[in-house]
Amino acid sequence: MKYPGTELELFRHAANWKRRWATAVRPFVQGHVLEVGCGLGANAHHVCHDRVLSYTFLEPDAHLLAQVPEHAHLPPNTAQRSVQGTSRDMAGERFDAVLYIDVLEHIEDDTAELQRAYDMLNPGGHLIILVPAFQFLYSPFDEAIGHHRRYDRPLLRARMPAGLRIHRLRYLDSAGFLLSLGNKLMLRSAAPTRAQVLFWDRWIVPLSRITDPLVAHAFGRSLLAVAQKP
Repeated sequence: MKYPGTELELFRHAANWKRRWATAVRPFVQGHVLEVGCGLGANAHHVCHDRVLSYTFLEPDAHLLAQVPEHAHLPPNTAQRSVQGTSRDMAGERFDAVLYIDVLEHIEDDTAELQRAYDMLNPGGHLIILVPAFQFLYSPFDEAIGHHRRYDRPLLRARMPAGLRIHRLRYLDSAGFLLSLGNKLMLRSAAPTRAQVLFWDRWIVPLSRITDPLVAHAFGRSLLAVAQKP
């Protein structure tokens, strides 16, 4: 399966943003970890630590999966495995953490997808999700890279399988939200340029670290969820 999106390379160098969300989820990433739709594998470096025993990269696009060793940079004590496929190909396997980082919005039946994730979790394991926020920000760029939807708290909560305990459900990047809203209402550019992404990562993401708690994570460009299986 060939992934149609172009944003993986565009956002690959957004180091501040990756550190931002990864800091929030790293305590829940341990043991045996599965990342669904890992793309280039660039997220693993930001979430892995000494308590991660193994990291499985799951990706349907063979071209992207082949680049994982170049970008993953796992700790030496963490076993690494790459699997071409989707969550349907992992039936019967169990993990202590399952990650969907900017992936769930690409999946048409997200309810069924999250049920499969729940079934793969060990008791006490964590489901970690990062998705774009607020449907009214849906843009031609979302459509071009295969997004079926953007999320808000009620929608993502409703998609969660029964039994999961939600520990965190918060918006991130409030300053970036205002930029996205301005683009939607006024500039209406179809896609961000590399220069715009680097500007956002260098200046806006650090600003959001200050503004997010000030607005009590009430809005943001992205929505982060951490839930636990009993």
